[in-house]
Amino acid sequence: MCEDCCFDLMNPPKVCDPLAVSSTLSIRKQLGQTGTDGLTDLQKQIYNLVLERGTISREELTSLLKMTPQEMERKFAILRHCELLRAFKEGSTIYLTKY
Repeated sequence: MCEDCCFDLMNPPKVCDPLAVSSTLSIRKQLGQTGTDGLTDLQKQIYNLVLERGTISREELTSLLKMTPQEMERKFAILRHCELLRAFKEGSTIYLTKY
């Protein structure tokens, strides 16, 4: 098993984690970061695609950016902890939208 797979198995991303949100917002405030400051190019790409579309399904976004579902979850968790994006479910489909 590769290191990334092992990490995902041992420590899966937790999108809904109040402590992570609080810590992330506090650190970003201390660093003077707002909006997309401090994000990677891929995280900015995800954020901008959601802004363009308003809402987009997780599967469509994963497909557009040619990512694995696990990679998408890791990137989304960070954007969620920054309170930039959120998700909601309609039927069996999960959509991402601006926070």
